[in-house]
Amino acid sequence: MPSIKVYNMKGQETGSMELSEIFAIEYNEPLIHQAVVTRLANERQGTKSSLTRSEVRGGGKKPYRQKGTGGARQGSTRAPQWTKGGVVFAPKSRDFSKKMNVTAKRVALFSALSKKIEDEQFFVIDNLAVENGKTKEMVAFLDAFKLDKTVLMVMGDNDVQVIRAARNIPELSTISVDTLSTYEVVKNAVVVIAKSAVEKLEEVYGE
Repeated sequence: MPSIKVYNMKGQETGSMELSEIFAIEYNEPLIHQAVVTRLANERQGTKSSLTRSEVRGGGKKPYRQKGTGGARQGSTRAPQWTKGGVVFAPKSRDFSKKMNVTAKRVALFSALSKKIEDEQFFVIDNLAVENGKTKEMVAFLDAFKLDKTVLMVMGDNDVQVIRAARNIPELSTISVDTLSTYEVVKNAVVVIAKSAVEKLEEVYGE
């Protein structure tokens, strides 16, 4: 089983922990791609809609006689070439949502996490907490690890103080382990995770 170092909030090594085999899954790019596409598709509202010429109110009367005006023949003022006319091939509301097998979701998530571990972009913190919920506390944490890339902070539970301290830092995002997904992992360059969150993942998904 893979082993990883454990740090405190000051960037000091405090020990190590043995990870379950679920954190040593072979990198599976097609599944990761499918998971990301599914997540983005499910976020789309699909509510845009415009009216076609048959749906625009009015236009029942022929605007002028067929011949003798010197203009092109027109049958309705609601045709697309007219002001206030309908839209050609108008967009309509649709459902963009996709489904993904539960097992495939799990493999994609841990494949992405395993890749982060392999690339040394995965840090386990023994106690992911701040005292006063101040932005400067989180800045000090990032400086201790010399993290200048996008960072995903995975908490064991929703810690209000941690969320408050991180919310004003654009490159830092926080998430509870219960809602962790492949999209968040691959979107960010570095994953910082609480030891309790790792244990929870192993408890839920480990064999």
